[in-house]
Amino acid sequence: MSRETEFRPHRVVVLALDGLLPFELGIPHRIFGRPRDAERRPLYDVVTCSIRPPGPVQTDADFAIQVEHGPEALATADTVIVPASYELGPVFEQGVLTGELAAALARIRPGTRLASICTGVYVLAAAGLLDGRPATTHWADADRFQRLFPQIEVDPDVLFIDDGDILTSAGVAAGVDLCLHMVRRDHGAAVANDVARRMVVPPHRDGGQAQYIHRPVPDPQQATTTSARTWALGRLHEPIQLRDMAAQESMSVRTFTRRFREETGVSPGQWLTQQRVERARHLLECTDRSVDQVARDAGFGTAQSMRQHLQSALGVTPTAYRRTFRAENDAATALRT
Repeated sequence: MSRETEFRPHRVVVLALDGLLPFELGIPHRIFGRPRDAERRPLYDVVTCSIRPPGPVQTDADFAIQVEHGPEALATADTVIVPASYELGPVFEQGVLTGELAAALARIRPGTRLASICTGVYVLAAAGLLDGRPATTHWADADRFQRLFPQIEVDPDVLFIDDGDILTSAGVAAGVDLCLHMVRRDHGAAVANDVARRMVVPPHRDGGQAQYIHRPVPDPQQATTTSARTWALGRLHEPIQLRDMAAQESMSVRTFTRRFREETGVSPGQWLTQQRVERARHLLECTDRSVDQVARDAGFGTAQSMRQHLQSALGVTPTAYRRTFRAENDAATALRT
């Protein structure tokens, strides 16, 4: 069998439900439609389907969209994504599926990766797919979602949750973060970063959605922690103490820590670890430096420390990560030349 006939892109099927939000519907197509391999073949095949035969699906705007695939497309999916909808009916009100929706979801093959954007999580929850598992949704809807589905571990502070075969995102633009994360998980940071550059969005946003929850407007005379973060990013390879970051803003450690969490949604220590993991990923993909050198340059100090942090964050060792994603980085580089 030739290499050409062996190649098959990963199929992403996006489920369009009545009342869908056009922005959320477009996110998977824009992100998964971009990546190519070294031979410029698409890494993903993205299609949209309805729970009914092909035809119009009403959006929450003043127009409908014409969907060319019915529920049978769900049986062909490697990944199914459920964007938000404002007309979920009993799914939203009572936490139960309609017969039509249940029949459509029953077509999904075992082992298919599932994901939701914003309130699309209600569909996965009503299907019983999230029982006993962590999930997130838009912060404004998190309390209601938790009351309706007490068996789910709802985290209202994060942008998305990756629980292996099921992923859920917070509201609206967090769907971009989720889809970029899936590309990053599938093909590495270099491929995901290339997609992000084309979309003119950051490849990875700091913190969680806690930073977007409405709070009293701070005194405009108060300082922020932006300078401290910029300062830290320029010296990730060095030991960085909390007091040194606070000193960049002329704040006490206590005030700086509180302000930092308000602005980013995470503690300074968590933020530093996130940045060092991202630096290590980049170096493992894009350089020939040894694992020991990458650990030093990323600020982990030792290979053992970096191994522990990457294993915790990514579920793989540095060597395994490099082996998996180095070829993907070469492909992304080829596309830019």
